Amino acid sequence: MDVRLELKLAQKLIMTPQLQQAIKLLQLSRLELVQSVSQELMENPVLEELAADAPDTDASESEGEALPETAEAAPEAEGDRTAEETKELAAEPEMGLQWDEYLSDMGDGRDQGYAGADEKELPSYEQTLSRRASLSEHLLWQLRLTASDETHLKGAEWIIGNIDEDGYLRASLDELAEQAGLPLAVMEQALAVVQLFDPVGVGSRDLRECLLIQARELDFEETLVELIIRDHLADLEKKRYAQIAKVLNVTLQDVMEASQIIIHEFEPKPGIPYADPDTHYVVPDIYVVKVEDRYVVQLNEDGVPRVRINPYYRKLLTRKDAVDKATRDYIEERMRSAQWLMKGMDQRNKTIYKVAESIVKFQFDFLENGISHLKPMVLKDVAEDISMHESTISRVTTSKYMHSPQGLFPMKFFFTTGFSAGGEGDISSLTVKAAIQKMIKEEDPSSPLKDQQIVDALKERSITIARRTVAKYREELRIPPTSVRKRM
Repeated sequence: MDVRLELKLAQKLIMTPQLQQAIKLLQLSRLELVQSVSQELMENPVLEELAADAPDTDASESEGEALPETAEAAPEAEGDRTAEETKELAAEPEMGLQWDEYLSDMGDGRDQGYAGADEKELPSYEQTLSRRASLSEHLLWQLRLTASDETHLKGAEWIIGNIDEDGYLRASLDELAEQAGLPLAVMEQALAVVQLFDPVGVGSRDLRECLLIQARELDFEETLVELIIRDHLADLEKKRYAQIAKVLNVTLQDVMEASQIIIHEFEPKPGIPYADPDTHYVVPDIYVVKVEDRYVVQLNEDGVPRVRINPYYRKLLTRKDAVDKATRDYIEERMRSAQWLMKGMDQRNKTIYKVAESIVKFQFDFLENGISHLKPMVLKDVAEDISMHESTISRVTTSKYMHSPQGLFPMKFFFTTGFSAGGEGDISSLTVKAAIQKMIKEEDPSSPLKDQQIVDALKERSITIARRTVAKYREELRIPPTSVRKRM
């Protein structure tokens, strides 16, 4: 071994700051993009939000300037991108701008703008309403109206604090008594008080106890309904009506009538009416609108802040002796960051638009006729169509939504595997799921379809699929097995 100097010529892939920012912007959801831009507006004094009614003069002036294609084929890290993908990104020019020359051509600084949102809408009427009381608040309100001593009140408060959103007491009384420092007998008395509260069945420790409390309140004590709940709940769940009738020595018709009362009149989760459902509003990133005989893709830019470079700082950089070197370097660095953000947002929109156009081209039949005409498609199909890398398509379609004449869908929805459909070509797995769901919906309740019967029915349509695949799709659709679906 010896020590020597060698000169080597090699290509190296480097993640530049603007490339990293483009990658980040590309994969952000709409809400995350708004938050990211708002954060940059707070941190960067050079950047400011453009008024909704301000003209976009600077945007037209800067159209002739080459924008770095930072968002195309933008991977998350060097390890998961191909050499071809990174070469495209690395070949883009650096943002080493001559500020005197660049800013002199930008007019009077009215707005280096990015097209975006109209003025913010006022909250809807529903959002201004006061919230309803939670289950625990409703129970505590009833507890305060109950005449009882302090010891029992304390025990009841501990019980109410351990009731879940379904209305069940998930902690044992022994555990609660130890934590509260109260005798077990006191906790049992407190539980009996809570179980008298509205909604009926609240504070139960299991389903059987919940239904028995409701049977007592609905005057079904010492009836066939109570007997089935107490001794044959497992048989009722599996719809073994004949076995229940044989054991209880009653007619099948009586068992059916009692079972229908339990199924339709009793509430297995008494706390659900007081649950506060989470409302999630989805704003589409893309609108697909039919114009005559073709579909047009429109970007939804509402709600995204329009940003520009502050005219004061732009003019400040054109005067050489206006500030000292340290201040000038800081302004230039902030100016460069603002430019990267604006160009990254613009490139993000261009990339999303390209991908959406390609999806519309591949799924034209779906837009015309619905789910039964959805074609199987993978990321590679779109990537080859618009000359981008698959990882870019994956990031563009993550957490993005498209509004079409068939409804609102995540962009990932359009990428599915396929099955052979004979002479008609391949068919999407979502189409097969829809067919299975329709067949089960139209089946005879007294003789529901078995998985193998569904396989045979699909085979008649030239769709070859395994029985275990049908069972898998049925579970994904939350459709119970044949024994549970059967109705007498």
